[in-house]
Amino acid sequence: MGTHVAAAEQTSAGTAAQPDSPTRTGLLIIGASQSGVQLAVSLRALGFDEHITLLGDEDHRPYQRPALSKEFLQGTVESESLIFRSNEYWAEHNVDLVKGEYIVGIDKEADGSGVAHSSSGRQFPFQRLALTVGARARKLEIEGGDLDGVLYLRNADDALALKARVGDARDVVVIGGGFIGLEAASSLQKMGKNVTVLEFGPRLVGRAVGEETADYFLQAHRARGLDIRLNTSAKRFTAAGAAGNAVAVAGVELQDGTVLPAQIVLVGIGVLPNTQLAEQLGLTVDNGIVVDRFALASDGTTVAIGDCANMPNPVPGSAPGERIRLESVNNAIEHAKVAAYSLTGRREEYAGIPWFWSNQADLKLQIAGLCNGYDQTVLRRDEARGKFSVLYYRLGQVIAADCVNAPLDFMAVKNALAKGQNIPAAAASDPATPLKTITTDS
Repeated sequence: MGTHVAAAEQTSAGTAAQPDSPTRTGLLIIGASQSGVQLAVSLRALGFDEHITLLGDEDHRPYQRPALSKEFLQGTVESESLIFRSNEYWAEHNVDLVKGEYIVGIDKEADGSGVAHSSSGRQFPFQRLALTVGARARKLEIEGGDLDGVLYLRNADDALALKARVGDARDVVVIGGGFIGLEAASSLQKMGKNVTVLEFGPRLVGRAVGEETADYFLQAHRARGLDIRLNTSAKRFTAAGAAGNAVAVAGVELQDGTVLPAQIVLVGIGVLPNTQLAEQLGLTVDNGIVVDRFALASDGTTVAIGDCANMPNPVPGSAPGERIRLESVNNAIEHAKVAAYSLTGRREEYAGIPWFWSNQADLKLQIAGLCNGYDQTVLRRDEARGKFSVLYYRLGQVIAADCVNAPLDFMAVKNALAKGQNIPAAAASDPATPLKTITTDS
């Protein structure tokens, strides 16, 4: 995908405004992310005809992130296949796509208009503002954290840096047993590397799945040869000799003094929402940019969507006032549609059921709904077919499901949640029974 450069660069769709003669755009979208792209596309589908500027701080055209830890890392897909839209699309739809510009400040008026200032000195005047700025990798602050070979995997440049090192590496330590860590670990193992996963907590993927699913993944990955160590943390990273002008990582010292060899250390311990611009604007921030049901921030004019936004929980039956920040492709798309309606003067609430996926080796996890607050689970396991599902219930009503290599279970639960239906727990316990045949009206 190329090499990141800090200098400003404009791609495709039009002639960007210069500092000495800025031209006001109808909508400035800061963040050329999944949600930023979807917002522009949705607005055009709704008939929004004002000029749009889609601005990103990377020197890449907007691209899909999920493949970075899997197919792109393994070399089974090329970078061009990850690009969302062609340059011609943006030109035809009156969207200026601006690359390599980092916004450092915004002056905004009460009516929602203003001017954004980039680190290069360029100005981007706007009538309305959208923040689709996503999240950044959480850093691990320990001794040796700045050694050459200590890497993160959040964007295309991170993936390129990792790919460039994989060929010469034998031992890799992955810190973090969440989705990104396990996806990357599975990919690196498939590429012939000796991989160890360190998880600080007592189980894998602790924030996203229940105990049965976490234990299933632990046993499945260990059976496939991954060295996974729970309740384990790194004390420091040890150094080798010089690698060019940088000192390279050589190993990971654990709290008990054990040293694991590592030519690559990949840290995946979660993300932090990018709220710096929102804070500078005086918007309400609390684990993300706080927005209402219509994706509007506290000033009533700015929209904020995707990974960076803290929104009312859209799941039916959620407690009044319950809020959530969702990190998923599905949420980026659905939340962008809500924001597009807001920007065209309509009020449409988030209508989709949150869902997620994670591909780890031959384990295809699909999650429908959110399992928060469950009081019962039903386990469906078909060893012969390699299928595994856990259904979560609250007060007898299905609220979510984790499905591994079981797409029909996933679709049945997802559809039931969307229609406000139920899947009775007693009938669901037989893995031979198709869930769609026992779905009932609540």
